[in-house]
Amino acid sequence: MTEMTDMRTVYGETLIKIGEENPNVVVVGADTTDSLKTRPFGKKFPNRFFNVGIAEANMVTIAAGLANEGKIPFASTYAVFLPGRCVDQIRNTIAYPSRNGLNGLNVKMVVSHGGLTVGADGGSHQQIEDIAIMRVIPNVKVLIPADAVAVENLIRLISQVYGPFYMRMARSKTPVIHSKEQEFEIGRGIVLRDGSDCTITACGITVKMALDAADSLKQEGISCRVIDMFSIKPIDETLIEKAARETGGIVTCEEHNILAGFGSAVCEVVSETYPVPMRRIGVRDQFGESARDSEISLLLQKHGITSVHISNAVNDIRSKTR
Repeated sequence: MTEMTDMRTVYGETLIKIGEENPNVVVVGADTTDSLKTRPFGKKFPNRFFNVGIAEANMVTIAAGLANEGKIPFASTYAVFLPGRCVDQIRNTIAYPSRNGLNGLNVKMVVSHGGLTVGADGGSHQQIEDIAIMRVIPNVKVLIPADAVAVENLIRLISQVYGPFYMRMARSKTPVIHSKEQEFEIGRGIVLRDGSDCTITACGITVKMALDAADSLKQEGISCRVIDMFSIKPIDETLIEKAARETGGIVTCEEHNILAGFGSAVCEVVSETYPVPMRRIGVRDQFGESARDSEISLLLQKHGITSVHISNAVNDIRSKTR
């Protein structure tokens, strides 16, 4: 049985660990500190914890001020509010300034409730534009982990790497994809499975779908390479080009609008390095809708974000390249 873990719980636990090691780590929240599991950090380090209330733009500017004074702030709320309500503040108070000759301020924006799988709140609270928004802002790095193992490693990593980061976590429990020994590097994708007939590259919760699709296609005699591209920006251009050259086609999958999202980022690399047929799996430029937890799979199916849709896309590519 697949082990399921909660990204937010691991996030909160990891913050405490790095907080014990580095007194400059601080946490800023916007009235979602219970949901983001950051309140335990505040109980342990009350002088390094700031809950600013329902004021996301203010949270961002406070985090920028803390970073300007040499702190390492982790600013957290739901994805629909950050970046949703504070793009101007992110751009002009975090990404644009320089400190000691370094580009951007050292703020870590870590959010949950990204994509469609946020529960019953509906399209107004389903953030499916954040990859597009954040990856076009200069100096901001964008990460979308596939599981709790990746969350722990990446939170520790970004606490040690200077600069503004945006990292999106899932609301629901997610299956464990990576071993505890897996190494993570910003700007480097992870090949989870090798293959020669096509490449499936995904991020976040869709990585498990990519693996399931590869298992299904294997039964048909189709060998698929599967890549966890958790680092959306910077993206692993070398690995993408290699996959294009060696497998002849690429399918991307994301819990995001296909316009200007992860799939678009891969398309940009492929078109400039080694053009091959591609298909993008994701939300097709429309808003989501309400779905209770028991209905999330139906919502994903409606929007075409399933392992079956990935398999069909691989077969479609192969039918046109053989």
